[in-house]
Amino acid sequence: MAFKKGTMVRAIREKLENSLEAQASDSRLPSYLFDSKGEVMDIKNDYALVKFGKVPTPNIWLRLDQIEEFK
Repeated sequence: MAFKKGTMVRAIREKLENSLEAQASDSRLPSYLFDSKGEVMDIKNDYALVKFGKVPTPNIWLRLDQIEEFK
């Protein structure tokens, strides 16, 4: 899928766990990444900047293959 700004997404657990990005951070991934809606704020190359709005957290860059449209 081609994501664009404003698309509502969530992280795909299987693709994010054990990824290079997950290994570079705290290994305890918060459940809101997988259970709540995030909004694509920006896209650069193979990454999307995602804002999870219902919780007070910083925006996060995720690879495009690590997210899916939230339906």
